[in-house]
Amino acid sequence: MSAPLIHDDPGLQPERTTLAWTRTTVSYAVCSAILLRWLPHFGLVIVGFIGLMVVMALGIYASQRARHRASVKGLTAGRVRAPVGAVATMTLSLTGFGVAGITLILLS
Repeated sequence: MSAPLIHDDPGLQPERTTLAWTRTTVSYAVCSAILLRWLPHFGLVIVGFIGLMVVMALGIYASQRARHRASVKGLTAGRVRAPVGAVATMTLSLTGFGVAGITLILLS
């Protein structure tokens, strides 16, 4: 286990960002569990959505340490880069899940 990274940010920005990504991971996991209720109505289509949500949650979890480390290093260097790819992926996936959910409800 590596030593904890130290930074001088009194607002603990890297820790708050990590907690936000953790909440996103938990939200994906909870939503995938809620989708189990739709399984009798929509069949295997829902299994695909559940699988995608679980993959998204695991992807966030797997990359969380690297994002935190980059944020702390950016703070100590005085230049923090936004994770544009991760935010764009989350935005597109949530929009896709929302549109798919509305479509399933309207077509049933």
